[in-house]
Amino acid sequence: MDLSASPPEQPTAPVTTPSTTRDILTGMLFVGLLFFILGFVTWLNGSLIPFLKVVCQLTNFQALLVTFAFYIAYTVMALPSAAVLKRTGYKKGMALGLGIMGVGALLFIPAAQTRHYELFLGGLFTLATGMTLMQTAINPYIVCLGPRESAAMRISIMGLFNKGAGIVVPIIFASLMLKNVDTASQDVLAQRLVFPYACMAAVLFAIMAFIHVSKLREIPPETDGIDDRVDASSVLQFPQLVLGALALFCYVGVEVIAGDTIGLYGHELKVANFGVLTSYTMVCMVLGYLVGVVAIPRWMSQQRALVLSGLAGVVLTVGVALGSTAEHGLSQALLGWSGAPLVPNTVMCLALLGLANAMVWPAIWPLALQGLGRHTASGSAVLVMAIAGGALLPLLYGHLADIVTPRSAYWLLLPCYALILWYAAAGHKIRRWR
Repeated sequence: MDLSASPPEQPTAPVTTPSTTRDILTGMLFVGLLFFILGFVTWLNGSLIPFLKVVCQLTNFQALLVTFAFYIAYTVMALPSAAVLKRTGYKKGMALGLGIMGVGALLFIPAAQTRHYELFLGGLFTLATGMTLMQTAINPYIVCLGPRESAAMRISIMGLFNKGAGIVVPIIFASLMLKNVDTASQDVLAQRLVFPYACMAAVLFAIMAFIHVSKLREIPPETDGIDDRVDASSVLQFPQLVLGALALFCYVGVEVIAGDTIGLYGHELKVANFGVLTSYTMVCMVLGYLVGVVAIPRWMSQQRALVLSGLAGVVLTVGVALGSTAEHGLSQALLGWSGAPLVPNTVMCLALLGLANAMVWPAIWPLALQGLGRHTASGSAVLVMAIAGGALLPLLYGHLADIVTPRSAYWLLLPCYALILWYAAAGHKIRRWR
């Protein structure tokens, strides 16, 4: 990837720094709405993958091109998004991102009418392009909105919006789209997508207009007071950033695998409620975010939370690969009181990875951006590029699932969590390449 272009300059829009609790809360509410939208669109993929596998008659590998088309946009469009933000500022950039997402939603209408898988993938790429612009703006925005030592707590609150949407979406999708999925014709199933995506486009355009006229404040990029001129490639001099991007690459990959393949895995095991299994993973993530909101930084540092997340990921990966596919004791113990349908132990371990994953994103961002100063915007773009892990690792999982078994393919998660654990324990402290 080419990082030789000049780093994004300060936004040309007027900037003011929120300084009161009211300013911070208002900014968080606006950004929380955007995180909900991002979560809604992102976690729709978990239900869309098995649906399109049936509609378009796909292999596991082909079905997981959904995640590739969606997440590769983050790598392709991250630096262009940073360049757009330097001209528009955060607020206009967020509105523009919503508009691009609306166009992507509209592309699903001809895709559903023709059942051309390539059109579906094009719509997903366009949706993710708009989301990349939003992600590049709102993550540093929420980090800089208040004290850095509580940044992970604020991102955790945003995660509640994001993953809360992820709980609702599979339930809605299953009720609207998966009825009689095994008996309805492929054309009938495909037509079910037209109305929901038309509504999604309308909502996205409406919120774009709302954000455009809102009083959301701009915040200035960070500066460390040094007036030297550097190009964007100089961000590679920061090991904490580069290693953090690698950890994020692994994290996004395992998060997407846990959330988006659990439906495929449940279908493979003939779990009756396979269409809503992504909601199980999202509930676990929401619980993890709640722990982060309460515990960070009062009782637990961001670094400590990341260590525990890495350890939990390693343990649960072993549970997914070696747990029982017939017994339901784990879900009985954890969910029996709720009345939720029980699932095999191996599926429950996969869902519990949501709990392990919850604190990784909010903990890595402040650790990776620490000490970057005026390079924070460029560093943010590099971290957003790491979302490509959600494109490549699930695709690798799909390939492995086709040549071995879906269950054995989950061993792919183990080295990813090991790297996250190393970054939490030692990697983020490195300040010089040797």
